[in-house]
Amino acid sequence: MKALIIDQMSNIIDEELAKLGFEVDKVMLPKPEKLIEIIGEYDLLVMRVDPFISKEIIDAGKKLKAIMVGAVGLNHIDLEYAKEKGIAIHNAPGLNANAVAELVILKALDLYRNSVQANNEVKYDHIWNKYRWIGRELRNKTMGIIGFGAIGRRVAEIAQVFHMDIIAYDPFIKAEDNKIEYVKIVSLDEVVKNSDVITLHVPLTPDTKDMLSDKEMESMKDGAVIINCARGGVVNEEALYKYIKNGKLGGANLDTLADELGTGGLDTQDVHIESPLFELDRVYISPHVGGSTIDAQDDIGRVVIENVKKVFNL
Repeated sequence: MKALIIDQMSNIIDEELAKLGFEVDKVMLPKPEKLIEIIGEYDLLVMRVDPFISKEIIDAGKKLKAIMVGAVGLNHIDLEYAKEKGIAIHNAPGLNANAVAELVILKALDLYRNSVQANNEVKYDHIWNKYRWIGRELRNKTMGIIGFGAIGRRVAEIAQVFHMDIIAYDPFIKAEDNKIEYVKIVSLDEVVKNSDVITLHVPLTPDTKDMLSDKEMESMKDGAVIINCARGGVVNEEALYKYIKNGKLGGANLDTLADELGTGGLDTQDVHIESPLFELDRVYISPHVGGSTIDAQDDIGRVVIENVKKVFNL
């Protein structure tokens, strides 16, 4: 049996697959045409979220029995067609929840304490001015969480330690079913209008695309900040640029962009990317590293191996 790994994953996966008798190859982020060219000889594909697994790729995978995804979302796979072809699909829900949640709190603190600008002024401009960067505390502010799954719940757990008021919206959770006493389940409109910090934890679907756009940003509190460690596209970036530029919003801290593969596509780890958001001082961006901790990736690796054992009866 042969396995192909196409993203940076835990070494646990390589080691355990070899013990199970797989011949393991690695091709880092192949372009779709490259994946079509090579996928035919593999029984197992192990990946994260790139590239999109289309009908053409699935058809080329003549021997493919399973796709293991080291992430939560599955919107990058043609699931119906894979099912038609009898290919098992397994993801790893909840295992990066703490890693992403910790990054959310870090991003909120960066915005509230001006830590990025202060660091840059000292390091690059060689200016030491302790009076310029007076910040704010998260204490007594309202954290609005959109999407109250494993990540959203962990964000809430940490935020309440900061003595934040926490409200959350999730279309699949009714207020009366909420068991977490320090969280109030409300409508999306209430989260948008009443939050000082808004963080999103939803997949990218037709329903969630641009779920924060002009209408929502116009109704937000003056000075509210947005954190997106979910998927590019759930926040409309043109609207975000406009409302930060005009001073309505206090900033944004993003871990993903709608065009995060940039102009370089795949086949490289150093992708060139451009965005009008880069010119704004109150926008910070990291390259989709929310779940990228050794701890989370090892947890995901163990689940990938367990799922492989089930699918291949090993």
